[in-house]
Amino acid sequence: MHKTENPGRSVAGTAEPLGFRPLYRQVKAIFVRRLVDGVWAPGESLPSEGQLATEIGVSQGTVRKALDELAAENLLVRRQGRGTFVAEHDERRILFQFFKLVHDDGERRFPDSTVLGVETGKADEAECVALDLDSETDVIRIRRLRSLDAVPIILETLTLPQRVFPGLETGPIPNNLYSLFAARYGVTIANARERLKAVALDADEADVLAAPVGTPALRIDRIAFSLDGSPVERRLSICLTKEAHYLSDLR
Repeated sequence: MHKTENPGRSVAGTAEPLGFRPLYRQVKAIFVRRLVDGVWAPGESLPSEGQLATEIGVSQGTVRKALDELAAENLLVRRQGRGTFVAEHDERRILFQFFKLVHDDGERRFPDSTVLGVETGKADEAECVALDLDSETDVIRIRRLRSLDAVPIILETLTLPQRVFPGLETGPIPNNLYSLFAARYGVTIANARERLKAVALDADEADVLAAPVGTPALRIDRIAFSLDGSPVERRLSICLTKEAHYLSDLR
């Protein structure tokens, strides 16, 4: 006999009455909270759908729908015959989800990075707006040069709230920052918003990128959000596009 779920009750683990949101969305919210709180760590295998359904008190189909949506958002990974795992910020995931600059030969490659400088200070007006900070908030700024096939292609400046990433400025800055965020600070980057604009290189940018002043470039202003929806990183990238292009898959 098919199990019928009562839309007027509450899901275990949340006091919110069902009916305000679809049931699977409320189950999804429980799972997201477990990711935020580190109950499920990157790379960890999740309990079976049946176990989760019994624990929460919903049907297995509802659990499956919630997990499928999280997998579609790249927060979970389904592995045939092995189960469901928490996604990790490995290079492949970042390459396809967050790094959109592709060489004109069509091959996706993860760029190399050279850190040009790291500093701390008070957030400026633009950083406050981007990261929803007050003017007295301390931030970390990382400036680095990124290359494809040893050719400089991106000059980027990252701004991070220091309270979210304490001590980051004192250690080595890895190429794969999102993996570090998750492993050391428990901050998983769930999604990002980007604004693109055509610009011309100024003298400083041209010097670092070894290109003439005034060279056409693409400016990408990205705000990255953690699982709980908080903006945790602003990344301003100046990109040369003579031999590369921005690729976004719309689904």
